[in-house]
Amino acid sequence: MRKTLSLLRRCVEDYDMIQPGERVAVGVSGGKDSLLLLAGLAQLSRFYPAPFTVEAFTVDMGLPGMDFTPVAEFCRDLGVPYHQVPTQIAHVIFDVRQEKNPCALCAKMRKGSLHEALLAQGIHKVALGHHYDDAVETFFLSLFYEGRLSCFRPVTYLDRTDVTQIRPMLYLGEDLVRETAARLQLPVVHNPCPADGATRRQEVKELVARLEGQYPKLREYVFSAMQRLPLPGWEAQE
Repeated sequence: MRKTLSLLRRCVEDYDMIQPGERVAVGVSGGKDSLLLLAGLAQLSRFYPAPFTVEAFTVDMGLPGMDFTPVAEFCRDLGVPYHQVPTQIAHVIFDVRQEKNPCALCAKMRKGSLHEALLAQGIHKVALGHHYDDAVETFFLSLFYEGRLSCFRPVTYLDRTDVTQIRPMLYLGEDLVRETAARLQLPVVHNPCPADGATRRQEVKELVARLEGQYPKLREYVFSAMQRLPLPGWEAQE
């Protein structure tokens, strides 16, 4: 956990993500990424020079078979307030609209529900569990499917909702996330989404993995290029 926490803190500092006295929400899906982010921020909050507090929010999409009781217990052990947000997102997407490519609409609806819930609690900053590999894959997704050099930003202020999104795990590779989550025995909740594993992101993930067989530093070079260009919002603080 020491290496994970060090990289998490460095990312927070490089992009000035957290200010003193802030309440930081963590979007917790139940996956390994968001659970590790929650554990890391909860620990960081105990000694970070700019004092802050952490609260966890789970948007329950209404998929059958999803039980977030282990997540609630994990939050209790961490001493972190836990908020579960019930929705009918799965019903709307798969039953009512019968979306063939549901991911974009799902992400939009989940974000809307999450922001509404945290604003109701008076919170204006939310941490998301996107990591190093997610950033590289998003860069390729934007290039291949939108024809532009783009990626989500480490810090994004959304003026329509007065919410700031931060991504403190951008220096953590997926292998490190997986290994740390397994070592900590995080209570990962299986996602029964019908579209899981059959998305454009999965295609790009597999493509990047194949390309790295020929170009071993591909992820490193792409990530560094995003910072050096820099892409909008990707220039680290001096």
